[in-house]
Amino acid sequence: MLRTGLQPAPFAAGLIVGLCFLALALAFSARATLGLVMPVWTQELGWSRSFISGAAATALLVMAAVAPVAGRSVDRRGVRVTLTAGLALLGGGCLIVSASSNAIVFLIAFSALSAAGFGIVATHVVSTAIARRFDRNRGLATGIATSGATGGQFLIVPLVAIVLAAFSWRWSFLAIGIGALALIPLLWWALAERRGVDTEPAQPAASSSLATDIAFVARQPAFHILFWSFLLCGYTTAGVIETHFLPYAAFCGFAPIPSAAAYGTLSAVNMLGMIGAGWLADRMNRVVLLGSIYVLRGLTFLILMNVGASYETLLAFAVLFGAVDYATIPVTASLVASHLGLRVMGLAMGLISAGHAIGAAAGAFLGGYLFDLTVQYDWIWISSVVLAASAGLMVFAMRDRPLQAPGSLELPAMR
Repeated sequence: MLRTGLQPAPFAAGLIVGLCFLALALAFSARATLGLVMPVWTQELGWSRSFISGAAATALLVMAAVAPVAGRSVDRRGVRVTLTAGLALLGGGCLIVSASSNAIVFLIAFSALSAAGFGIVATHVVSTAIARRFDRNRGLATGIATSGATGGQFLIVPLVAIVLAAFSWRWSFLAIGIGALALIPLLWWALAERRGVDTEPAQPAASSSLATDIAFVARQPAFHILFWSFLLCGYTTAGVIETHFLPYAAFCGFAPIPSAAAYGTLSAVNMLGMIGAGWLADRMNRVVLLGSIYVLRGLTFLILMNVGASYETLLAFAVLFGAVDYATIPVTASLVASHLGLRVMGLAMGLISAGHAIGAAAGAFLGGYLFDLTVQYDWIWISSVVLAASAGLMVFAMRDRPLQAPGSLELPAMR
């Protein structure tokens, strides 16, 4: 039987949220480092932006394939085993990248091993873990925990830029790899101490088959709205910004450290945006909130198109975009919990996150391809305006609350 009605003690709650925050901070910083070193690799190793962008796109496709598996693992095995495995893959891949200059080895290490880790140490795993453990202030707890995806980068990415400028890009990946591996025993030990909360699978293995759960999820209109809007979300965030913001800043003439500082500003505001969106998700119409976030995000790309040589304009974009960047995550997770139910939330969030990764892969690849073709980023920013607005219009077609409770919808699938 699904365990509901739980609310961890304050210390246990803080530990759960803090570890999830730190794990996401390391995973997303590793992904952001690829964009930071892209200009360096182009000069030092002779790799084209299309090749590096293609590697990033491949990693995102691997993440898309892994995401539903990771979500299902949280439903059945719990967050402790799932996150530990993801950190091992992430850290191992980064260490290999730091030790090699071979393009094939890089693809295997980053676009396969680390990418699998990215697909596991991800916001959908964390948001599902939080939703299953918090009855009160669920949106706020989800916002804080998942804000590690951006908030942790506020310090980590600028530090990586300093290491890159002072030493080498190899030390950047080495530090992240060591950090991820060092977190594994701490996470394993700490979550083991939370018996009855973290160590038990969230759902008995024999309750329903994977095919039955996928069929149930696929029948829900809310799933399709959230899936396709989140796919477009991936294009406009992890795809074009996470991969191409730093190369675009370099293209505009800004040095690595100021560029990373702008990205760090974006990440810091992003953290506040996620926490604020999670807090608002507990208190207002979530459809209006989520749709508005998408529309406002689209408008920020108009600022990015007009950066030119103005660092102040770049910072203005970083602040405004950061406020509506990953703010979609806690609101989307809240809607999944209420419209699809906690029993299949891990699987549903995994499938939705797979869509996000597919959209991100398209954005990452097209950004590099269109730049090599036109030597500018204007078309990728224009497409982001259109797609972000389209995602908002999709969401506005939803209801804030389902007509039927998720539990009643799940009964046929459980028989």
